[in-house]
Amino acid sequence: MIFFVSAGEPSGDIHAAALIRKIRETAPDTVFTGFGGPRMKEAGCILAADLTKFAVMWFWHAVKKYFRFRKLLAEARTLFQTKKFDAVILVDYPGFNWHIAKAAKEQGIPVIYFMPPQIWAWARWRIKKMRAFVDIILCPIHFEWKWFQQQNCKAVFIGHPFFEEIRTKKSDPVFLEQFYTEYGSAPVLTILAGSRHQEISANLDDLLRTVQKIQTQRPDIQPVFAAFNEEQAARIRRRLTVKKMSVPVFAGRTTELIRAADCCLAVSGSVSMELLACHKPAVIYYRVCRISLFIQRFFRRTKYITLVNLIGAAGTRGQSPFYSDSVRMIPKEPSMQARQQMFFPEFLTAADRSGEAADILTAWLSQPKLLAWEQRRLETLHTETDTVESPLALAAQNILEMSRR
Repeated sequence: MIFFVSAGEPSGDIHAAALIRKIRETAPDTVFTGFGGPRMKEAGCILAADLTKFAVMWFWHAVKKYFRFRKLLAEARTLFQTKKFDAVILVDYPGFNWHIAKAAKEQGIPVIYFMPPQIWAWARWRIKKMRAFVDIILCPIHFEWKWFQQQNCKAVFIGHPFFEEIRTKKSDPVFLEQFYTEYGSAPVLTILAGSRHQEISANLDDLLRTVQKIQTQRPDIQPVFAAFNEEQAARIRRRLTVKKMSVPVFAGRTTELIRAADCCLAVSGSVSMELLACHKPAVIYYRVCRISLFIQRFFRRTKYITLVNLIGAAGTRGQSPFYSDSVRMIPKEPSMQARQQMFFPEFLTAADRSGEAADILTAWLSQPKLLAWEQRRLETLHTETDTVESPLALAAQNILEMSRR
């Protein structure tokens, strides 16, 4: 069998690579080609382009990459016309992947969405594209699966691959031993600055201000940056030099540094699922411009921006994670009290909220009982959410069964 895979985000690259390996356990002769990143290439996918280099969010950033995306789409169309693919597998990245899905359907190729875009969160009119271009959706989240079914889409609940990946992912004991030897037994605050360049640009200064404010109250803590790759690590180090701050930065050590942390400060993203799986209390931060913050109030339908908070609302609290369709404009930023009740206190903001973020983290670092209580809450939510033994095996099974029809 031959599959075309398209993943545009670093997290999608990770999930797609894991899926490729799992499919090959059952069908070792399967050929994979498409758009992705270094993890997919390592898994044996023949890459036509590294799409993770063009990971973007918000309309204007996508417009600036328009001609590059157009060229990649033309390459995909040529492949679909000249090769016989058994299926096209899409991983998140909706803006570009909708065009890939349409091009595949024009050639009669089945389309499978693994890790679908969160169209239930905002701009829900995109469900029309999902119905028109996608044959089956493999959903990692239970409330998401129910929502797609209600929209008359063929969807299957598989569980979240991150949980499976965390169960099998091992920390490097040598690195951790060296880390503890060098930095002692001080409380560790791990900072996760995001995987996209624009996320780092928007959030880094606020993250650094948060660290500085924590250190004024707790000078004994050890902050540490977990960078996605060496390029981003170098960027963070340059900014630390400008700010005259001394904070160690490590690339490709996210797993180790999450596990070493007492708590974390993270830019919003899929890393929240790893934080949940490791039961690590975290503050989630995401800064946008004022116009973007205002506009999203008309389009966002979820009560939170962090997936773990949505899962918690839909699960343990028995609430809907969505605002009613009658709500035309969602409320402004939540109160500090409301944030502290979230599983991961979150800040989607156009202003500097480093002081509030620092207050929450300082309280956790200064009160062991409070930190332990947060950890127990996350452990309970993780147990209630991680209910599928092998999401990847279930996804592979559905893909192979559909392709053999």
